[in-house]
Amino acid sequence: MPGFEREAAAPAPRIAVLVPCYNEEVAIPRVIAAFRAALPEAVIYVYDNNSKDRTVEVARAAGAVVRTETLQGKGHVVRRMFADIEADVYVLVDGDDTYEAAAAPRLVDKLLAERLDMVTGIRISQIEEAYRPGHRFGNLMLTGMVRTIFGNRISDMLSGYRVFSRRFVKSFPALAGGFETETEFTVHALELMLPVGEVPTAYKERPAGSASKLRTFHDGWRILQAIIALVKREKPLPFFSWIAAGLLLLGLGLGTPVVLEFLRTGLVPRLPTAVLSMGLVLLSFLSFACGLILDTVTRGRMEAKRIAYLAVPAPDFGPIRPGSP
Repeated sequence: MPGFEREAAAPAPRIAVLVPCYNEEVAIPRVIAAFRAALPEAVIYVYDNNSKDRTVEVARAAGAVVRTETLQGKGHVVRRMFADIEADVYVLVDGDDTYEAAAAPRLVDKLLAERLDMVTGIRISQIEEAYRPGHRFGNLMLTGMVRTIFGNRISDMLSGYRVFSRRFVKSFPALAGGFETETEFTVHALELMLPVGEVPTAYKERPAGSASKLRTFHDGWRILQAIIALVKREKPLPFFSWIAAGLLLLGLGLGTPVVLEFLRTGLVPRLPTAVLSMGLVLLSFLSFACGLILDTVTRGRMEAKRIAYLAVPAPDFGPIRPGSP
């Protein structure tokens, strides 16, 4: 591996390049050739996701190990890849030839040198068509939400270019079905406080003749839904506390005039409003109680996920001598 000086007896890490594909006949041969040149020691796996073109044939002809996943969606493909493939280092990249294959050794070196669990390729592009303003704004907004809620350690949450340790891959509970899988990667790493890193990489336009599968508003909405679901699941006390606060304020707002009228006249002329106000306040306390209970459950789930992570042996590829990056 470039940048490493290892002891003679130290084993070399097994590297797998994982490429999920759907209708990438034009781009996939270039991706395979570029990653074979960048990481000649790696095995390149292409998982086809019901392509209607010749993706399978051209990927196999280019020398990749080709497999299929029939459940439609990137999340389903990633789940299958992580379950099937045995390696020490996993390089996940889209099959659209927009990411810089030459940067892969830098990402892998950083993962191994710093004993990290996830390294993200941060997209940098000078080409407007490659990274459209709508996608850029959506990424900044969604990444900002996750950074605010889960921790400020990731700057490009939706990048499809990542390198993972075996520990991460074999303890990651992949539940997403589509493009929201990148959000799951990020939240999983931040919630378990795993060591992560980032490397700037060039991002380019798709090759002529290929078309993007990303639907800006549809997939953006799905990712937003995934973030909300993850907040509810991983941060239940803050989530239900905000709901409780809203219900309490609404209940007090409706009930205060009724109480003041009762104190002034001894009458309750707006009985339905009084009942509604009381119901909202009760729901507020119930929501807060749900948050407390679910917070305890989440704590137990976090401990179980941490134990699953620690059950995977730590990597041991020999000491890195002084002066190595």
